[in-house]
Amino acid sequence: MAKKSQIHIDIELGEDQIPDTISWHATDSTASEPQTSKALMLSLWDPHYRETMRIDLWTREMTLEEMNVFMFQTFMTMADTYKKANNDEKLAASIRDFAVSFGEKTQVIKKT
Repeated sequence: MAKKSQIHIDIELGEDQIPDTISWHATDSTASEPQTSKALMLSLWDPHYRETMRIDLWTREMTLEEMNVFMFQTFMTMADTYKKANNDEKLAASIRDFAVSFGEKTQVIKKT
């Protein structure tokens, strides 16, 4: 039998339906307690409809500076994931270039 793993995500919404808290726990995690987060981006590929299903949430406490860092790191990770999945370093580099440009414009990183 193949190993099965689960990720459990809890979202507590305020009266205005904006997340107050986001917490998660994975069965393979070394953490004994659920971990808190200020943002979540989840993408799932639907092979039947050939489209991406997405959930993008962030708490009202997440600052613009934190969102900029979150997005910069997400773009960089997307480049790594694309490279790993397709072995296309040229296109992965283009994604990284965009991420660096975004990072510089949002002052997440210093201009090179």
